[in-house]
Amino acid sequence: MRLEISEPEIRQLLEIVYQRYHYDFRQYAGASLKRRLQQALTHFHCASLAELQERLSDDQSAFPQLLEYLTVQVSDLFRDPEFFLALRRQVTPLLATYPSLKIWIAGCSTGEEAYSFAILLAEEGLLDRTRIYATDINDGSLRKAQKGVYPLDRMRQFTMNHRAAGGHGSLSDYYHAAHDSAVMSPGLKQHITFADHSLATDSIFSEVQLVSCRNVLIYFDRTLQDRALGLFNDALCRRGFLCLGTKESVRFSAYGHRFQELSPEQKIYRRVD
Repeated sequence: MRLEISEPEIRQLLEIVYQRYHYDFRQYAGASLKRRLQQALTHFHCASLAELQERLSDDQSAFPQLLEYLTVQVSDLFRDPEFFLALRRQVTPLLATYPSLKIWIAGCSTGEEAYSFAILLAEEGLLDRTRIYATDINDGSLRKAQKGVYPLDRMRQFTMNHRAAGGHGSLSDYYHAAHDSAVMSPGLKQHITFADHSLATDSIFSEVQLVSCRNVLIYFDRTLQDRALGLFNDALCRRGFLCLGTKESVRFSAYGHRFQELSPEQKIYRRVD
């Protein structure tokens, strides 16, 4: 049974999370956040958010578990293959004109997106001159991403995604099997830096040629979306690329005039100046 929770209760909990743990979810989209908090109540066997607040006070292990519900950790290698195919065909030839590359994967979850970029760039002969910065607010997800270990039974779908994304050769060239797991190649890992970063509270850290933040902005309200797009705009070099999720757009944002559509269907944009 789904428990009913009110907006004031949600605001109170998020304020406590911000003050106590310095994670800021106060400008996340209300409907999605409410669903995830209802799921969290079920997980913790709590009847109300007030009871959940007590659990956070009494149990140090509770907040890392709650964070798994407050952040969305869903990803695949080459998720949305059409996007990576468009990236390969329309963007990598332009990236090849830069002597060195920096790429920012914002909201990297457990790392699949970062490894997908690394594989694609390796196939296009660009990885050796690339540094990928993959960031997230969830420490547990970042630890998984750094390890680069995924269930072996997921690789069949990942292989199909890679092939549909125009992949060269075999995906198995980029991992080795160990028991029931697939371990990503050290040759990929050495080009990726995983780091903690919040789009709600932190600033940019480097000038980059491409930002990929797919399926993250849909969980933000309009104010936080504009903040994140402002960070991306400031981080991108002149004529740099911005990649968003299929249900996301710069249109109607405060920064819409700063980007032109390169691939409207796959939500790939280019900074206009």
